[in-house]
Amino acid sequence: MAQTEPNARTGQNFAVIDLGLFSQLGQFTFESPQAPIKLEGKVFLKQVLNLTSAEISVNNLPPNKSFPFYHKHQLNEEIYVFVRGKGEFQVDDYLFPVSEGSVVRVDPAGERCMRNTSDNQDLCWIVIQSRAGSFPHHTIQDGFGVHKRVSWVGKQQI
Repeated sequence: MAQTEPNARTGQNFAVIDLGLFSQLGQFTFESPQAPIKLEGKVFLKQVLNLTSAEISVNNLPPNKSFPFYHKHQLNEEIYVFVRGKGEFQVDDYLFPVSEGSVVRVDPAGERCMRNTSDNQDLCWIVIQSRAGSFPHHTIQDGFGVHKRVSWVGKQQI
């Protein structure tokens, strides 16, 4: 039986989930609150992990299937990271192949859709969605080292 989202384990400064194998993402189903759309193999992580700066989804499309609709965004760009399979991706009037290792960025106004072109392998990808133009700096500018010796002993297991 499909479930809508996984259960998270949390601590003061983190949340963690285990989605299982990409080939088993069919256990999760997304139902759109805005339209009569039901997608098996799609998990949104914003609420599950209490994300505050992005939406991330993990996705699986079976062989010879197409995403059932085109979509755009009002404010958010999307970055698609393909981790398994092969397919075709459309943005506006452009069509191009995607496969494991392909990364696609789409502006909010881009009309997008994709399909799995394989006869026997799932197309799996991760989508990172964030406000277009909201992150002008490199991530190295935000991070800093902590002066503490690394230790794996005596840590709490969750």
